[in-house]
Amino acid sequence: MGQKGEQTRARLLDATRDLIESGGYFNAGLNQVIAASGAPKGSLYFHFPGGKDQLVEESVRRGGREIARLMADLPGDGTAERLAALLGILGDRLEASGWRKGCPVATVALEMAATSPELRAACSEVYAGWEGALADRLAADGHPAPAETATAILALVEGALVLARAHQSRTPLDRAAKAVSALL
Repeated sequence: MGQKGEQTRARLLDATRDLIESGGYFNAGLNQVIAASGAPKGSLYFHFPGGKDQLVEESVRRGGREIARLMADLPGDGTAERLAALLGILGDRLEASGWRKGCPVATVALEMAATSPELRAACSEVYAGWEGALADRLAADGHPAPAETATAILALVEGALVLARAHQSRTPLDRAAKAVSALL
């Protein structure tokens, strides 16, 4: 596939992620994806012959990789400081989107995990990757229970994003940063 094809594919994935994150799986129809991406309809079926679920699955994984890169490149000396920075960045992103975009995985996990094994698996894979990276960091810091603490922190971050979105306030994210610091 040439550079133009890769760019079109990326635009389709990014448009899908944005639409799902802000409006959910069922509000991200293929016509909306095409309109938001500016790609021709034939390109969608060329790049994603499996249809909407393939498009969503790859979009979830792509969004997961972007957050994983963000997590890997966080500033700060300790894990608590880095996680506070992550919550700040996610808060900036959420607020800049008008409180519509929290996590590129959560909406799909909540809406589709019970009905689509492929989408559930994609969400699980992304979450497991984030948990693993966090557990590795905690282990490197000498934390006595890195896996358990990583799960608790990920749940805290995801919950704080949901609350921040519902309240249209950064307060849950700020409180989560303090709770992470207390955990560590």
